[in-house]
Amino acid sequence: MADTTIKKVDSAHSPHGEMGQKYLAAGKSLSMRLWEEEPGESKPEVSRDYETVGYAIAGRAELYINSQMVLLEPGDSWVVPNGANHTYKILEPFKAVEATSPPARSHDRDET
Repeated sequence: MADTTIKKVDSAHSPHGEMGQKYLAAGKSLSMRLWEEEPGESKPEVSRDYETVGYAIAGRAELYINSQMVLLEPGDSWVVPNGANHTYKILEPFKAVEATSPPARSHDRDET
């Protein structure tokens, strides 16, 4: 029998992660999170054990992956491969949605 579970998440009441992300809907193999960030210094470079796809809603940011820079603006989407060294620099108040596979929040993948 197929899973017929429906989940709805109101972002106004979503749990927050230690990096400021809001956790949105999550399934068994995919999850979403919302970022609302202000300009500042670059984030520390990290490598995660999940793949990320993102979509910029507002603002501008620079995404650095393995010494390559991509400018993110409203309407842009991107991919950060599993295991890629990357960092972001927020240039203007930035709002974006990201999906991760496997889910970033599972097994504390998001916080390490």
